[in-house]
Order: sequence, then C-alpha cells, then structure tokens
Amino acid sequence: MKKICFLIATALLCATSYAQTAKSVLDKAASTITVKDGVKANFKMTGSQGSTSGTLLIKGKKFHASTPIATIWFDGKTQWTYMKNNEEVNISTPNETQLQAINPYNFINLYKNGYDLTLNKSGNDFIVHLTADAKTKKIQELFITIDKTSYHPKQVKMLQGKKWTIFDITDLKKQAIADNQFRFNAKDFPKAEIIDLR
Repeated sequence: MKKICFLIATALLCATSYAQTAKSVLDKAASTITVKDGVKANFKMTGSQGSTSGTLLIKGKKFHASTPIATIWFDGKTQWTYMKNNEEVNISTPNETQLQAINPYNFINLYKNGYDLTLNKSGNDFIVHLTADAKTKKIQELFITIDKTSYHPKQVKMLQGKKWTIFDITDLKKQAIADNQFRFNAKDFPKAEIIDLR
C-alpha cells in the first residue's frame, strides 16, 4: 500500500513539475514578443476556409495584420478591419475571446489561467499543449511550437468548435513601431465605406 501511495505521489509531483516547465517555456516565448518597442513577423494562416499569408506587427496589446484579403488595426481597444474586395472598414471593440481568434500571439495571456499545460520536445522545438479546463472556453485546445534556442513561437495551432486554425510564424524580429501603425487612417483610404459596429 505504501509503495502504491509513493508511486502516485511521485507521478503527481512529476506532472506538476512538467506543467511548470511548460509554463516557463511559454513565459520565455511570451517575453520574446512583448518587447517595449515592438516586433514584426510574417505569418501563414491555414483553416477550414483556405489559407492566407501576411505580416504582423505587435506592440504590447496592439497589433496590425496585413494580408492580400484584409488589413486589421487594433490599438488596444478599438479594431478596424478593412476588406479590400469591397473597400469596407468595420470598426468594433472586440473582447478577449474575439481577439484570440484574430491575433495568434494572444496566447501570451491565454495560457496563464484556465488551461492545463503539457510539454513535449520535437527536434529543435518545444511543443506545448494547452487544454481548456472548462467547456465554455471558445478555444478548447492549442499546440504552440517554440524554438528551443531563441524561444520564438514558430506555430500556433488552435481548436475552435470542431475546426483547427494554424498560424505558421517566420522572420520574427524586434522592430521599433510607431503607435499610429495600430490605428486606421481614413486619409489613406478615401474611397472606403466606414461601418461603425461599436
């Protein structure tokens, strides 16, 4: 009986240590993209409706994503989405859940509560698996691939409903980014129809 209790206690301690290791990897990855001046990266997003690629600028909670289909600006509160095919700009105030579906780097805050973490290794990468601890969470599962040397996130794979969306991230680098890069400027899009959804 004592032996069984010891084995269970050891297994629980290992699991706890494993989870802490997964968290420490995510902490280091988050620190590489939360630099004061900002970061820039290229990305490819693949989902049930096809794939697209573009560039992403991040500075704190602000981000700017540009693809051949759309451009998104988010200044930490307000989001502007410009659809190129119909020259339409939608203005909204997204909540955290909505932001998670748009910005692949929102895992920076996501993993800190409400998810169980496990860590695996594959070649030169860490792979952290996040599983939601409640069925009410919009994102139930994530796999985050992180470079072992630089701690740069290389891929974020997330499950929403029954559909997976994959963000492949390349060329992540620090870059000084002005705050106006995260706000829509109507002067740059004189023909755009602006629809305020706030």
